[in-house]
Amino acid sequence: MQGSPNTPRLTTALVAVGLALSACSSQPDTGTSATGTFSVWDPYPQFDGGSEWVKVIEKCGAQAGVKVERQAYDTTDLTNKVLLAAQQGTAPNVLVVDNPVVSTLAEGGVVKSNQDSGLDASKAAPNLVAAAQTGGQTYGVPIGANTLALYYNKAVLSAAGVDPASISDWAALDAALAKVTAAGKKGITFAAIGTEEGTFQFLPWFWGAGAQLTDLSSADSVAALELWKSWLDKKYAPNSVIGNTQTTSWQEFATGEYAFAENGTWQLANAKKAGFEYGVIPIPSRTGGVAPAPTGGEFVTVPAQRDKDDEATAAKIANCLISPETVLATDTALTYVSAVPSVQEQQIAAQPDLKVWVDAVKSAKGRTSDGLGTRYPRISQPLWTAVQAALTGSKSPKDAMSDAQAAAK
Repeated sequence: MQGSPNTPRLTTALVAVGLALSACSSQPDTGTSATGTFSVWDPYPQFDGGSEWVKVIEKCGAQAGVKVERQAYDTTDLTNKVLLAAQQGTAPNVLVVDNPVVSTLAEGGVVKSNQDSGLDASKAAPNLVAAAQTGGQTYGVPIGANTLALYYNKAVLSAAGVDPASISDWAALDAALAKVTAAGKKGITFAAIGTEEGTFQFLPWFWGAGAQLTDLSSADSVAALELWKSWLDKKYAPNSVIGNTQTTSWQEFATGEYAFAENGTWQLANAKKAGFEYGVIPIPSRTGGVAPAPTGGEFVTVPAQRDKDDEATAAKIANCLISPETVLATDTALTYVSAVPSVQEQQIAAQPDLKVWVDAVKSAKGRTSDGLGTRYPRISQPLWTAVQAALTGSKSPKDAMSDAQAAAK
């Protein structure tokens, strides 16, 4: 039907994210409005009504001539609420949502394509926009991005005689880890937990080996998993990585005992409070250069509404939120690299140590890119399962990846 979600496709989307409708009895906050009040839902509960982010929302609403009511939820809760609200015809007017979820919402008819809504993604970097492209259409605009790189402890590397600038491929990183452990320190910590976090952290090594998510059993895929397994076998990485989240992995690095930690831009504030000098280098590809790391961050989207005028007004609000004139303040508050190249340059000028992160984002790619869309979750789970199996020793990397490919099909 025109202007409303397609129920069969939406039901598929609900199943895809594992939402149990039978367990949900309360009505969500409604989001439609032909009354002049428009709703914006976002995954930033850490920002209260006095924050810069909320001020930007209110300013964009005023420019569109409407009052805005904002609701914030945790990321998983937000996805579930949006899917349920869309089924009930009460979706928000503007939705800020985690980038891997966009393709699911698009396939379910929950969000409008940019062509239909009037959203403009032309100023954002194409590699970031790709995370929201499916079926030949783009759904939403990235509000910013984060990704992964290697933090290093300057004192630990110096004591081991390691120059971080020399680490440009896997062989050089392995040599550095050997020197560090020989000097009595610990090598590298990362998060290999059996969840999406584990896949997120594995992907730079997977893609950096030349592997593709459509072929988990390839020689390149196996090589990436063999690398991680070798680090545990050689004691370059602790066995705790098997259960580490990105938070607990960071806590290990913060002890000052480790040379390296794979983590993201969101740890910059913690790094400055760690009590030791640190630096950041891009994650190297197997044979040299910067490995493509997965993009994190959210997209601003326009959910389908019954009223076309509401959709048009929602697009005005959304375009304001991601415009170069307003997004710098938001990206600064979120510790995000901007999706807009011209704004990235402003960020580097204000904070030169962001350059390595900007370079990493330029090489990054969306997990749902390459036309994967809603297929990605069906690949990611077998992938993190394979990583767990290999690191615990229950399967060889080759067998683990072969089983993962069979499961992904």
